[in-house]
Order: sequence, then C-alpha cells, then structure tokens
Amino acid sequence: MGEVVLAAKITHVPSILISEREGPLKGRRQIMIDTLRELGRRAKERGADTFFIFDTHWISNFGCHMNANPRHRGVYTSHEAPHMIQNMEYDYPGDPDLADAIAVEASKDGLEVLAHQVATLPLEYGTIVPMHYMNEGGWARVLSVAAPIFASWEENRRFGAAAMRAIRKSNRKVAVLASGSLSHKLVSNAEVGDGQWDKVGSEFNRQMDLRVMDLWDQGRYAEFARMLPEYTTKCNGEALMADTVMLFGLLGWDQYKGRAEVLCPYFPSSGSGQVNVEFHLD
Repeated sequence: MGEVVLAAKITHVPSILISEREGPLKGRRQIMIDTLRELGRRAKERGADTFFIFDTHWISNFGCHMNANPRHRGVYTSHEAPHMIQNMEYDYPGDPDLADAIAVEASKDGLEVLAHQVATLPLEYGTIVPMHYMNEGGWARVLSVAAPIFASWEENRRFGAAAMRAIRKSNRKVAVLASGSLSHKLVSNAEVGDGQWDKVGSEFNRQMDLRVMDLWDQGRYAEFARMLPEYTTKCNGEALMADTVMLFGLLGWDQYKGRAEVLCPYFPSSGSGQVNVEFHLD
C-alpha cells in the first residue's frame, strides 16, 4: 500500500540560482536553498521513491495534464528569464505507472486528466529548480502536474483528492510538492533591481500571506479552506494557486489536522510572497 511520506509548499523562484553566483547578491537566498535541500533529505530518509510536483510554472489551458515520460532529460533555459536560468541540465527517472493510476482514479470523479508520454514534452522550472536541490543525482522519480488556469478551484481540489486515493492504492512512497508562490503581484519592470529582493508587490497581499501563515501555524485549516477560493484571485495567485488547492485537496481540505512547519522565513521575490513549509502527516 502506498503512502505520502512528505507534503510541502515550496518556492521555485529563479533568484535562488542567482544567489549562488559571484556578485553582490551571492548568498541572499541561502536559507531557501538549505531548506529545499532539507526537505529533499527528509524525503529520502523516509524512503520516498517519487516526487509528485504541482508546478505552477507549467501552465495549461483545459483539462489536467501530467508529464508521464519514463525519463526526463534535457537542458533548460527559461524563456521567461533567460538571464537567470540558462543551460540547466536535468536527468530524472519518471513515473508513468503512477501517472496512469492517478488519471484513472481522477476519471472516476468526472475529471479529464491526461498522462502524457511525449519525448518532446520538457519539464518546467517549477519542477527543475526544486529538483536541482532536492533530488540531486536523480535518486527519485519525478512526476510533474500542470496548473490548468481554466479549471475551477473545485476541480483542482478534487484532482488532489483523487491523487491521494491513487497513491494509497499504489506501491509508491511519494513526496508531494506544491511548487509556487503565495501572493503573486509582481513588481513593474521599472521597479526591477535590488528592491525586487525586499518588496512584496502589494501590502494587502503581504498582510493576507501573513494571515494565511498564522492560520496554518494555529491549525485553523477549515478557515483557510473557506478563504482559499477568494485568496487565489484577490491576491493574484500564481496560476490561481492551483498548486496550493491541489495540495490541500490531497491533504483532506478542511479535514486536514497536521502540523505546518515553516522552514524558512516568509520572503519577497520580484513582488511575490514565498515560503517553504512542510505539512506533516502524522
């Protein structure tokens, strides 16, 4: 019988990579790097064999899509930020069997879910950046899920719940990652520079992010679940926070009772709000 051995909300911002380069910004994101590596260490220690990643940087239109290639191999340069992410090599085993099982389970709820085995379908940086730190050497399989921007939050919640059912019926030990921001109102081009490291794009968004983290800290998940559909839109959610909705659908939505462990301080990146948080399952 399969199980989820780790569940986390994580950052994938490209400024993490910049902070590893020589220059005035070197080291600015070290705690984010360290905590991504710590989550990877925990997943490995708990016997995870697959990373299942809700990737808000892989945006799809209709239906729900999974990259079910048996091998993910390539060299990635971001079309969005080629000065930040370029020529990143990646090579990870995939998990087509789990993808197919999730698609079958989700179809029982009337969801259109496609598990693609298409050699020319690459990974996106919402998967590549965290895997660079969490899955060094490709010790675990990678299964990436797109964020369908024309799906309702309810569809995404149901997909997360179906994924949990499929995982439990499998023989997998899975680490689930919601890869994306909290609020996501980015700064204007004129504001890009040193300030993008220190400023959330909206004070309202920052306050809402902090309130959300307070609710998590206090275990008030039922209240969070009630506000989440509005939070996804009113705070400029990255891909409508599909990753967070899927994650909480998988965790049990308003019935989740676990502990939220914040691994790094809340931080801004180009106006968005970012954090690494593990949602414990014990």
